[in-house]
Amino acid sequence: MRLFHCAHCANLVYFENHQCVRCGHVLAFVPELQRMTSLDPARDDTWRSPDPAAQRRRFRLCQNYVQHHVCNWALDADSPETLCRACRLTRVIPELGVPGNQQAWYKLEVAKRRVLQNLTTLGLPWTSKRENPASGLAFEFLADAPDGSAPVMTGHAEGVITLALAEADDAERERRRLQMHEPFRTLVGHFRHELGHYYWDRLVRDAGRLDAFREKFGDERADYSAALEAHYQNGAPADWRERFVSAYASAHPWEDWAETWAHYLHMVDTLETAEACGVRVTPPDQKKYAGHDAFERMMDQWFALTHMLNNLTRSLGQNDAYPFVLSTTTRQKIRFVHDLVGEAMSNPGAA
Repeated sequence: MRLFHCAHCANLVYFENHQCVRCGHVLAFVPELQRMTSLDPARDDTWRSPDPAAQRRRFRLCQNYVQHHVCNWALDADSPETLCRACRLTRVIPELGVPGNQQAWYKLEVAKRRVLQNLTTLGLPWTSKRENPASGLAFEFLADAPDGSAPVMTGHAEGVITLALAEADDAERERRRLQMHEPFRTLVGHFRHELGHYYWDRLVRDAGRLDAFREKFGDERADYSAALEAHYQNGAPADWRERFVSAYASAHPWEDWAETWAHYLHMVDTLETAEACGVRVTPPDQKKYAGHDAFERMMDQWFALTHMLNNLTRSLGQNDAYPFVLSTTTRQKIRFVHDLVGEAMSNPGAA
């Protein structure tokens, strides 16, 4: 994530902010400009920004910003839409009359927007199913039935990503993390994982790369339901750390891909944020790594950065921020994702 500043007072602001804490101006992210900017009221419920990049354009706040305060994006004042690009992806929201649901919806939207911006930075296209029914995206945020029957399962099916509202409850998510023996479990991680399934369809299946995928991850034609049942009954193989980024990745090639994809997005977003903040990490031996290609240099930076992160959290008496060890096999899978993303960046039309 890049650094953003208030256009009025130059104060640092977060991607999730709605108001500058120093000068009080309204803030909004303008996806067309790729900027968080502060705004001044104009006419007819529109806004202007003193940011030179805005070129005196007028903007409207997303309707979910105005009515429900679950969004902080803006759109062009002349747009026929009332919702921003990100909010148009969400086609089912929870019942807002139920206590706690609006706050849960807000948390889901915050995580979703961060991951969408992650994809934009990587040059990966995304659009809504309303605009492209065949290959667009849609999100459905669903709550469990009040009587506990038929709990909502987070998952993906042909571009529709379902997120269980319960995952927005920090205590419930931590309970599930411990129950599943996961190193960490986050809303951002859920979005990245499920979007991994979506982009598998786009970048692997539809792009004719199944043979290359199977060479690295295995044959995805293996019975998926049977594989998951076996995983939940028997757990991961004893040597899973030597071949997979997580225990769950060992369940089926599709899950291996989705976990690896999510991990890659974790890496590039964290590295981008560190660079934007001026963090400079030095690999153990600069000369040894000088001849490495772009991917290997990225991995060198990643290991140095996570070493720093883990030591910082240990200094605070917390668990490691990055509780993973990447084997040679796992690195090769991450490189596969890296190469596909690089191809998509250089040929966005194909993606």
